[in-house]
Amino acid sequence: MANAYISIEAIARRFPAPDGNRTTIFEDLWFAMDRGEFVCVIGHSGCGKTTVLNILAGLDEPTEGAVIIDGKAIEGPSLDRAVIFQSHGLLPWRTVLGNVAYAVASKWRDWSKAQVEEHAKKSIALVGLAGAEHKKPAELSGGMKQRVGIARALSIEPKIMLMDEPFSALDALTRGTLQDEVRRICRDTGQTVFMITHDVDEAIYLADKIVLMTNGPDARIAEIVANPLPAGRARNEVHKHPAYYPLRSHIIDFLVSRSKAFTEELAVPGKVWNRRAPPVVSPGADVAPPAAVTA
Repeated sequence: MANAYISIEAIARRFPAPDGNRTTIFEDLWFAMDRGEFVCVIGHSGCGKTTVLNILAGLDEPTEGAVIIDGKAIEGPSLDRAVIFQSHGLLPWRTVLGNVAYAVASKWRDWSKAQVEEHAKKSIALVGLAGAEHKKPAELSGGMKQRVGIARALSIEPKIMLMDEPFSALDALTRGTLQDEVRRICRDTGQTVFMITHDVDEAIYLADKIVLMTNGPDARIAEIVANPLPAGRARNEVHKHPAYYPLRSHIIDFLVSRSKAFTEELAVPGKVWNRRAPPVVSPGADVAPPAAVTA
């Protein structure tokens, strides 16, 4: 996958099984991302989504294969990669500023305290928390805590931001607000994002590409969905686009039936499957938007 900013090349993850054999969670995964892309991964529990994210983060190692980011193979955790989990993971004894500044100081060890705090405050303002710098996590709502986690991740200017269902524990209104914020920030900054979600509408709203994984064990990438919706999409307009329902129906159909039947599809005589180049589809892309109404 030459010239790709992020290249997942033939990775597999296997674990010892009780019977003495090995359980293969996934095998021979190939996938590439361009700089600035927002990619969501969807699949049923057990297909290895979080394991892939952990490998990207350097928190786990593939049994086989490699992951290349900006020309360098991942060999462990790095401040080039920021991870946002379902839980915010804030240090309860530090303020909002203290939590973000801690990350900044870890990345730029030769900076003065004033430089660190100035940079941290810019990241805090970016997520809409200017004025809350001196509050501690116990004084914040769940949504505000997650904003601090996002600010902390952005503050180190990572090459890729890894997000593992970061909004799943929030109420619907807060979740929608944070989705809006993340989309705005990533578009403004050109941040590259790899995100796991079980929420189809979240993936449609946020992602440039949606990776569909088959059921585990022995999971694989079934196909890559190129989002046909315009990059400048707005939340209250997404469902009105003519490509929205074909796209949504395609993903739901995969999750409900095709993800289970995928192995049977591959067993059909004459069926050719290239793991290195999963099919790229764009449901609804051929549906023309309504013509503009002129006076």
